[in-house]
Amino acid sequence: MNLYAAPSPKTRGELANYEKNVNRAIHKYNAYRKAASVISKYPSKIKSGSEAKKLDGVGTKIAEKIDEFLSTGKLRKIEKIRQDDTSSSINLLTRVSDLRKNENKLNHHQRIGLKYFKDFEKRIPRKEMLEMQDVVLGEVKKVDPAYIATVCGSFRRGAESSGDMDILLTHPDFTSESAKKPKLLHQVVEQLESIHFVTDTLSKGETKFMGVCQLPSKDDEAVCPYRRIDIRLIPKDQYYCGVLYFTGSDLFNKNMRAHALEMGFTLNEYTIRPLGVTGVAGEPLPVDSEKDVFDYIQWQYREPKERSE
Repeated sequence: MNLYAAPSPKTRGELANYEKNVNRAIHKYNAYRKAASVISKYPSKIKSGSEAKKLDGVGTKIAEKIDEFLSTGKLRKIEKIRQDDTSSSINLLTRVSDLRKNENKLNHHQRIGLKYFKDFEKRIPRKEMLEMQDVVLGEVKKVDPAYIATVCGSFRRGAESSGDMDILLTHPDFTSESAKKPKLLHQVVEQLESIHFVTDTLSKGETKFMGVCQLPSKDDEAVCPYRRIDIRLIPKDQYYCGVLYFTGSDLFNKNMRAHALEMGFTLNEYTIRPLGVTGVAGEPLPVDSEKDVFDYIQWQYREPKERSE
């Protein structure tokens, strides 16, 4: 093991691609890419995280990972990513040339990624996203009118194009106190499959579906591209904190969490909780809309289209 070298370009690339393709955390993807570029141009081998931290673009978290690698020869986060079949499958979509050379060794998920790679690389125009939204929300209500579903991400903020379709789903029968109810997710996926909107499955768990979808083509139009779709089932009492978080943007979420702390609350994608005098979070507060969260922290409500900064 070479103790005088920072994580290899392959390792840094895995971290960056994981954040982009699996976590959808573009800011982390960009941070890893920037750090990798700066480190690769450094004239000598990095000997410590503190040395790396002096470089523009290398922050505390990346410096800590460098120290971990230098002392152990590996990164726990990378080991975890490599053991996760879904994460590995999605992450590998960016390594097309390698995949095509070893197509006979690919698993089901990787074959799907390779099959639709060119389509997945294309942005989804807002017009198409609106059509996809109409299809999904319509079919969800056919399954059970009690469902609530929201298309989140940059689309909800009014973006002219999107990378994929990210849907949050809930039902009054499912709360954080009830038993898991994967059927609530699976029957929606099955309905979308029955109309041939969902075409392939990458992963289907109890609360999250990752797959491929396609709008049906009209007679006078070209065949529509295949698109990535994620559907998350969230407990009803956590739903609006989830909608707020997954709508973003990352910067808006960060600023809102910081303001919440100033006002004596801790806010995440699941709950908002009051902080006691000792700093220990109390029980989750009831939230029946995004506006409830704004009201708790005494912050003026901002429409989704106003949350890009």
